[in-house]
Amino acid sequence: MLTARSSGSRLPYRSQSVGSLADPKVWQKGVRYLRRKDPVLAKVIGSIGPILFKLDIDHYEAIVGSIIYQQLAGSAARAILNRFKELYDGRLPSPREYLSTDMDKLRSTGLSPQKISYIKDLAERLLDGRLDLKHLETLSDEEAMRELDAVRGIGRWTAEMFLLFKLGRTDVLPVDDLGLRKAAKKIYRLRKLPTRKRFEELAVKWHPYSSISTLYLWRSTEKRDIPAKW
Repeated sequence: MLTARSSGSRLPYRSQSVGSLADPKVWQKGVRYLRRKDPVLAKVIGSIGPILFKLDIDHYEAIVGSIIYQQLAGSAARAILNRFKELYDGRLPSPREYLSTDMDKLRSTGLSPQKISYIKDLAERLLDGRLDLKHLETLSDEEAMRELDAVRGIGRWTAEMFLLFKLGRTDVLPVDDLGLRKAAKKIYRLRKLPTRKRFEELAVKWHPYSSISTLYLWRSTEKRDIPAKW
């Protein structure tokens, strides 16, 4: 479950998004802000150049995709996702279609029993009204993550991917993402992988545009696939 974290006398990180990354003016303002506040990140932004950011179209598909991508390399996740879609003529199933699919067929795609159960719980909640994905757009970052956290298998990382890639929130910082911390270690020339606390300290100057920092750190590692984009 989502819990507060203490970082000494400093308040724990809480996202405070300001607008949508899908708005070019918000994106440009965020990039200018980060380049001014963080010289190290400014060099990364300059080296990589502009990133074309587009929101995922469907709320449900965004979460199903994030579940499939959990703890997998991008290539492996894409292969499973493609086999999964092949069961439904190249698309993701509706919640009702998914619940009527034979378990053996789902396993044949490479989905683990755990992930099958996670998507099942999501589908059931959507059908019985316990979860309204469209309503999440009206909530704050933390409120939306708490709603998603109630779904089996959706932890903070998956909720953060939804806020970033579907809702376009500007201040999403996946502090538990190993690839992100590895990228930070490289560009800030740290001797060891930053702890969560150390990573939050590095990111203080990024708020309220840490989503843009996150995307650039992922992109800075050539072999790193940006999660949840397929």
